[in-house]
Amino acid sequence: MGQAATLPCRKGEPYVTELYEWFRKFITECPSGLITLHEFQRHFCNGTVGSESAEYAQQLFRTLDSNRDGVVDFREYVMAISMLIHGSAVEKLQWSFKLYDKDGDGAITREEMLDIIQAAYKMSVAAGLTEPNPLTAEECTKRIFVRLDKDKNAVISLDEFIEGALDDDWIRDMLECDPSTVKVERPLRRDTTLGTHG
Repeated sequence: MGQAATLPCRKGEPYVTELYEWFRKFITECPSGLITLHEFQRHFCNGTVGSESAEYAQQLFRTLDSNRDGVVDFREYVMAISMLIHGSAVEKLQWSFKLYDKDGDGAITREEMLDIIQAAYKMSVAAGLTEPNPLTAEECTKRIFVRLDKDKNAVISLDEFIEGALDDDWIRDMLECDPSTVKVERPLRRDTTLGTHG
């Protein structure tokens, strides 16, 4: 992996143990130390890959691949997972913004948001992660745009995205990436998994 960038700055033995367990899981699933899109779909999307979840998995993978080299290394993986679990509301929303901003131009169009919401709906229903939403993806997109596009320019900026989501619990629930879709549950501590005490 050989990258000089630092991992998330959290202190304490529980966090170090958690990082170690994530690394073990990562290396077990991807011995090369790199995750391709195919491996990501197979190992890290809760077995929901199929026509219903492939598009959402691709968008998650694109967002995880912060240097855009077509693979996700351990550093990219753990930075995202750590932030999704331990990050502040603003950090989580900044990450989610990248998920919705498919072309990376710094603004979310109605079409981009609709594409991601439709893909997330399909994946969630296929995986049984949530109850079907009573609103359609189109209705959700319209509702979000009405509330977030404050300057009425037909795109949502990062500031509008964060400010609007922080002010509205429904929108925040709709826009934040659900960590369960990328298997970010805390790994069991090694001594627990081996049945030892100590």
